[in-house]
Amino acid sequence: MSANGFSYSQDALREIASDILKYARDKGATACETDVSEGVGASVAVRRSEVDTIEYNRDKGIGVTVYVGQQRGYASSSDFTPTALRATVDAALSIARFTAADEFAGLADRELLATDFPDLDLHHPWDLPVEHAIELARECEAAAFERDPRISNSEGASVSRQESHFISANSLGFMGGYASTRHSVSCSVIAGEGDGMQRDYWYDSCRDASELASAKAIGHTAADRAVARLNGRQISTCDVPVIFEAPLAAGLIGSFVHAASGGALYRKSTFLLDSLGKTVFSPCINIAERAYIKKGLASGPFDDDGVQTRDRDVIIDGVLQGYFLGVYSARKLGMQTTGNGGGAHNLLVTPGQDDFKALVRRMGRGLIVTELLGHGVNYVTGDYSRGAAGFWVENGEIAYPVEEITIAGNLKDMLLGIEAVGSDVHRRGSKQTGSLLINRMTIAGA
Repeated sequence: MSANGFSYSQDALREIASDILKYARDKGATACETDVSEGVGASVAVRRSEVDTIEYNRDKGIGVTVYVGQQRGYASSSDFTPTALRATVDAALSIARFTAADEFAGLADRELLATDFPDLDLHHPWDLPVEHAIELARECEAAAFERDPRISNSEGASVSRQESHFISANSLGFMGGYASTRHSVSCSVIAGEGDGMQRDYWYDSCRDASELASAKAIGHTAADRAVARLNGRQISTCDVPVIFEAPLAAGLIGSFVHAASGGALYRKSTFLLDSLGKTVFSPCINIAERAYIKKGLASGPFDDDGVQTRDRDVIIDGVLQGYFLGVYSARKLGMQTTGNGGGAHNLLVTPGQDDFKALVRRMGRGLIVTELLGHGVNYVTGDYSRGAAGFWVENGEIAYPVEEITIAGNLKDMLLGIEAVGSDVHRRGSKQTGSLLINRMTIAGA
C-alpha cells in the first residue's frame, strides 16, 4: 500500500489534452473541451482483527465535449493510445452532428476563464505499506472493543488513501490542473445483544494523513456512539424543537445548495425559485464560500467549466446573495456563472457561541437527531420527511435514546426556523457547520 505515484506526469496529461483539442479542430469542431485524469489508491478493511479486504485502484480516463456550432456531443474513454483518443473525438463529433442545436450550449466566455492557479496545498501522498494500514485498522477496531464491554461485534474498520491528478483544457486557450489527495480512517461497531443491538460509526477524512484523528480516537468515538444508543425508546407524536447534530446539519446545508443550484432553478423544480435577495434562512445564519482554503476538501482555482472561482458570501444575515451556477445554467437563467460548474466549494457556516451541551440546554425539551434514514425530500415544495434516530432531551439534558421515529417539516420553514448554530464544527467535509437548532418540527412516533 505504498504511495506508488502516477503513471503519467502533468506534462504528459497536458500533451494528451493538446492533441485532443488539435484533432477536434482539424476534424471540424468549432469548439472543444477535455478533461484528462488519473487516480491511484488503496484501502484495507479488517473485521474482528481479521483482514477482510485489500483493494488497490489505478484508473485513468478522458472526457471530450465538442461543439459544431450550437450542437454538442460528448464521449469518453479509458484508453490513452493515439488511436483511441482520435476515436473518442470522432464519436463525440458524430453525436454532435445528430444532436439538436441548443442556443445555450458552448464554452465559457474567454474573459471568465481561470488565469490564476495558486498552490492550494491539496497533494499529500501517504506512503503507507499495506502491513501498516492493516495494523492501523486493527488499532482502530481494538480501541472500540476496549472502550466499553458492551461493544459486542464489529462491522469493521477501514483505512483508505487516494491520490489523483488531472488536466482540464479547452479550445479558447484555457489549460489547468493539479494533483490532490484524500485519506480516511473509519470504524463501525455494534453494542448490545439480541434484539437490543445498536450500531454506530465514526470516521475522519482529510487531504493530509498527518492531520487525521488518531485511529484510537476514532474507535473510541464509534464505541461511545453505539453504546449511547442502547435501550432506545419510541416517543409519542409531538411538535418540538430539533437539533441536527453537526454531521447531519452539513446535509441540511447540502439540501439548500441543491435547491439554490442552476439545474433546479431553470427547471423550476425548487422551492427557492426567485429567492435572490430574499430571506431564506434565519437572520442568525451566515454562509461563506471559500474556494482557496489550503488543504480544503472542496478547494480549487477553477470549476468544471474552467471558470475562475472566487470567494463570496452566499448568505448574509439569512438573505440569499447568490445562486450556485455553472455556465450552461447561468445562460438558461439569463444570469452570469458563479464559478460553480460541478458544485459548491468550501461552504462555511459561521458558528455560534454555544457548544453542543449549551445548545442542548438552550433547547430545553426536544429531539437531537443523530441518524437519518431514507431520502424523503421534495425540492419542488420543500416537504421534508425522514426516518430518524437520536436522543430525547428534558430540562436541557439528554434523557434517553429514541428510535423508530419520523421527523417531518418543510425545508423553507426549517431554514427560516434555525434558532442557533453550535460551535461544534466538523471539518471533515466540504460543508462545515456546527449543530443546528431548529425551532419546531413534527416527530411521528408511537
